[in-house]
Amino acid sequence: MAHIEKRPDRPKLWRVRYRDPSGRERSKSFARKVDADRFMATIQADLIRGEWTDPRLSRTTLAEWSQRWMVTKSHLKPKTLAGYRSNLNAHVLPTFGDYQLRHIDRMAVEEWLADLQASGLGPSGVRQARQALNAMLTLAVDAGYLNANPVDGTSTPRLPNAEMLFLDADQIDRLAGTIQEPYGTLVYVLAYGGLRWGEAAALRRKRCDLARSRIDVAESLADVGGHLYFGSTKNHRSRIVAIPGFLRDLLDQHLARHIPNDPEALVFTTPAGAPLRNSNFRRQAWYQAVESAGLPEGLRIHDLRHTCASLLASAGATPKAVQLHLGHSSITVTMDRYTHLFPSDVDDLVRRLDDIRTRNLAAQTRPRERTRGIELGGR
Repeated sequence: MAHIEKRPDRPKLWRVRYRDPSGRERSKSFARKVDADRFMATIQADLIRGEWTDPRLSRTTLAEWSQRWMVTKSHLKPKTLAGYRSNLNAHVLPTFGDYQLRHIDRMAVEEWLADLQASGLGPSGVRQARQALNAMLTLAVDAGYLNANPVDGTSTPRLPNAEMLFLDADQIDRLAGTIQEPYGTLVYVLAYGGLRWGEAAALRRKRCDLARSRIDVAESLADVGGHLYFGSTKNHRSRIVAIPGFLRDLLDQHLARHIPNDPEALVFTTPAGAPLRNSNFRRQAWYQAVESAGLPEGLRIHDLRHTCASLLASAGATPKAVQLHLGHSSITVTMDRYTHLFPSDVDDLVRRLDDIRTRNLAAQTRPRERTRGIELGGR
């Protein structure tokens, strides 16, 4: 597989020659035979284990590799791409940009993650930075630039569980009644239709099938670095959402009063007819409406989606029905978030455990029958 040859006419006397997995012959020269022996043993072991990598590739710097890696991500949504670029520029490249891939080891990654936390970066930011580095080095392994990913096995701080707030029907009415016109209908679409903000902001007239009380959710609007992008939904799947009769009537009135008779027209826009931006909407309409309605200060727009799940569960919907209504990618996502909303047989099981112990105690305290003695005649 590999052998050493002596070349008396060269400054580096000993040359190791071997063939890589593709059959290409390679070599490396050394001044001392002991170094050549050590290198040959390492190369042979790597080839046998299938862990050999081209040393020229592993000398690529992370900055160079990141540019090639980003090209492979061109299919991702603009918001996802912007997130990767932001993490690379802010957290990954300042530390590892000049490193050759082969010099990024587990300890360096662990120290980097610790420094990010010490700098005050929150758990979510640390996890996203790690994800970017991990994705790049995973591809480096797959492409033969590395034989192992040093990010594997490293850990990040746990994300705090964001508290979900659920509104009841009365609170939804108060919020819709206090928010500035014409956004009361938007509140009901979010709370009873369960649409994500981007899905509601991208909803078009042609996708409102009011004759069947249905909304076709097939598009989403993202605000990335001040630029708006229309694209597919979060999981790249469209869905048909059934809406209650009162919301159908509200949407019908909203379309007639506020929206041009154009199939491509957006259903919810700014007063000037421009697409809605989440940040502007919160600042100009949402916060004031929440306060005026007497609702919790921390109520988020996304909590209306949680509210929809709660309303569906209280109406007797199955977890599968909730998954389809909200457009979750799997039933696991639905149950992970909303298990507590669905009827449980835990209370019944606990009552049965009580019954078991009660019967056991009753059996212990029941008077036992006395055994009749045997009479012996005479003395």
